[in-house]
Amino acid sequence: MKKIAIIFGAKSFEHEISIVSSISMKKVLKNELIYIFIDKHREFYLIPTQKITSKLFSTGEYKKFDKLSITQGGFYKSSFFGSKAIEFDVVLNLVHGGDGEDGVLASMFEFFNIPFIGPRTSASVVSCDKYITKGYASSHDVKTLECQYFRKGQDIKIAKYPVIIKPTKLGSSIGVSIVKNEDELSYACDVAFEYDDEIIVEPFINGVKEYNLAGTKINGEINFSIVEEPQKEEFLDFDKKYLDFNRTEQVAKADISFELISKLKDNFTKIYNNTFDGSLIRCDFFVIDDEVYLNEINSIPGSMANYLFDDFNSLINELSNNLPKSKHINITYEYVNKIQKAKGK
Repeated sequence: MKKIAIIFGAKSFEHEISIVSSISMKKVLKNELIYIFIDKHREFYLIPTQKITSKLFSTGEYKKFDKLSITQGGFYKSSFFGSKAIEFDVVLNLVHGGDGEDGVLASMFEFFNIPFIGPRTSASVVSCDKYITKGYASSHDVKTLECQYFRKGQDIKIAKYPVIIKPTKLGSSIGVSIVKNEDELSYACDVAFEYDDEIIVEPFINGVKEYNLAGTKINGEINFSIVEEPQKEEFLDFDKKYLDFNRTEQVAKADISFELISKLKDNFTKIYNNTFDGSLIRCDFFVIDDEVYLNEINSIPGSMANYLFDDFNSLINELSNNLPKSKHINITYEYVNKIQKAKGK
């Protein structure tokens, strides 16, 4: 089995969630794991797998471990004789939110030719912005709820309540509020704008059926998880969703018809397309009047949605053998040489 380097932490509102999610991998992956922590200053640290605990990071003790640098092909630590490469076969990107899901790390891995499991840059752009996600879904014939889009400083007018207000670029229900009347609007917007300069406003449908489905592409075919019907509350706030990032026990299948499962898988396949090659994603769907609507794309789901799969360990190892290849570009300087020759130089 491959040696997997788990990247986690980083400069993100979901920094702590990433820590919890990454530690959970010790329970579900049989591979040799290498932990590379990114702190809030975007410094890299090699954390010994046998010593990793959440307390290391809250107390700052992680700083006593080796600091790493990054260059072509991987990560390195300083040694008496220069620098030594950190040995691993593939990176698992487990940075939730900013840096991890917005394409920053994906671009870095691609630039430094480091093989990684996770959304590529274009997939990150599509999935991290909820407003852009709706346009992407529509272009692939997947329904989403209608929404209004506002930037910070705009006059916000809502025609009909209740609504749900969301920052466009955050997950885990951070900054999300249900607004039942105009009196609650101003405060909810202030909360959302604390995290993002852009928000979307969607109709809030009480009691809507919600289903989660995860999957990844192996040898050109989508490998689906079971369908989960998540815990029903008015909506799952940050504290309730936080628990999902530490789940390692498989959950029960949703008690739904074969026809609905097929509809959910069809919509998932349209969303995954080729855009999300190299990643394992979870799509959260609403079902309204027997119609499926995409709620959001989780391009790096909590604990990698391991609890939705029968054999998560094998799936991750198979995915590591099915990563997209970067296109080779042959640079010959032919054009420059022709110019120099024409000039007689």
